[in-house]
Amino acid sequence: MITTMYPEYPPGLNDEQNKYLLANLKDWSIAHGLAVRPPPAYVPEEHNPLGALATTAPVTLFPSLFPRVCFEQAKSVAKAYNELYSAIASDEGWLKGIVEELVDIDDFIAQLWKVYTSTKSEGYVQPLQLGLFRSDYMVHVDPADTSPSPAVKQVEFNTIASSFGGLSSQVSALHKHLLSIDAYPDTISSIVNEAALPQSSSVPQLARGMAVAHQAYGPPESDIETCVIFLVQDPERNVFDQRHLEYALNNNHGVRTFRLPFGRVLDDTKLDANRKLLYLPPHAPNKPFEVSLVYFRAGYSPAEYQSQRDWDGRLQIERSAAIKCPSILTQLAGTKKVQQVLATPHSPHLKRFLPDDAQAAAVLKTFAPIYPLDKSEAGQEARNLATNPETAVRYVLKPQREGGGNNVYRKAIPGFLNGLPELQWPAHILMEMIEPPAQSNVIFRNGEMQEGGVICELGIYGACLWKNGEKDGERDIVENFEAGYLLRTKGSGSEEGGVAVSCCSTRNVLWS
Repeated sequence: MITTMYPEYPPGLNDEQNKYLLANLKDWSIAHGLAVRPPPAYVPEEHNPLGALATTAPVTLFPSLFPRVCFEQAKSVAKAYNELYSAIASDEGWLKGIVEELVDIDDFIAQLWKVYTSTKSEGYVQPLQLGLFRSDYMVHVDPADTSPSPAVKQVEFNTIASSFGGLSSQVSALHKHLLSIDAYPDTISSIVNEAALPQSSSVPQLARGMAVAHQAYGPPESDIETCVIFLVQDPERNVFDQRHLEYALNNNHGVRTFRLPFGRVLDDTKLDANRKLLYLPPHAPNKPFEVSLVYFRAGYSPAEYQSQRDWDGRLQIERSAAIKCPSILTQLAGTKKVQQVLATPHSPHLKRFLPDDAQAAAVLKTFAPIYPLDKSEAGQEARNLATNPETAVRYVLKPQREGGGNNVYRKAIPGFLNGLPELQWPAHILMEMIEPPAQSNVIFRNGEMQEGGVICELGIYGACLWKNGEKDGERDIVENFEAGYLLRTKGSGSEEGGVAVSCCSTRNVLWS
């Protein structure tokens, strides 16, 4: 992290100011669903046996600072990224080459590919695919530059279970409310003001994406209703984030939604003769619904596949006529290996999927250098960098996984690799660390305030519906739009993202 380029922030508060701000933050959050289920470390399970309790989601007391030029840069490439990843997910031949490098060393990738090839051998019955994506960025300032200009660099691209879209809009509204009731002192009025606080449209826009897919699916063949399935983890602490999207889909678009735990796919769904996916609600099994769309908020982690039955459930969804968000190929398009292949210096692959030179150039500017750990020339260079303690401090090691808690950082990399069979090294990618400018904030989490240095990560959501063509790589884009934003703030001592580690939703002040 470099020396800050931001003004002095946040302001100090006296006891009465702090009490006023915190009281309003807590009450507004619960009243408006800016909440999560409490972790057992905060509320022991014996005090919450039915899972009825909720607590304020981790949130910053003050909006975090983020350069306006970087915010606009990230938003400007949202549709291009949708275009890029829909093209990758439609090109099975190209993706196969990526996957074949991983199937012998990554069992999870191998199992996903097996689901795909099994479905392909039978024949897909649904050409439509929906992507609700989130591209994550951090501000990067070259520490070697004496007059640095900030720019965003991509941390990762999420193609499955892109979370916090529901809460991000609520946090936007929270900080606007706190501003309106004078919870922030006048000393920061030049920084925190209405013009600098952009509202996130993530809830209505993500719901719009699902509604577009639901409508494109068309009417049911029989006289039963159609519905959208939210495929979820059970238990799910981040349930309210998902509920905001469900309620928007139901209330604003008239689309029925149901929550289906990942482990109950085979219990509560079946395929008819035409491979239509039918959902039989456990509370009303005699009233089936035809599923138009399965929105995955689960199924991205190997830990969720406890038995072959879970893989059979995933196969049943993939075989069905329901639109998948995402399909297996779209999920595989989000692996770190794909990101590495695109972002390795002098890579020729970006041009394949983004033939428009202006689009490709704009996306390329957001890439941080990423290297393979295979035995190619670039891979050998990366191995030398990763195993040398003096150079490893500039890098992060990432496996082919979604969610936080999987990465290895800086000085821990050499020891990690030394304890890992060399055959498994190519299952990881080596990424140059992004160096954000220093800033501070106060985080309210689990009833405690944590003050100190923080790092901000901006996520830009995108929605893309496309129809695969007859030939591999062919597709027609039906809808493509940016779908709001999320700014996460985490303690600078924590290098991971993800809801279970140290992130909190926040609203950003666009600082010029």
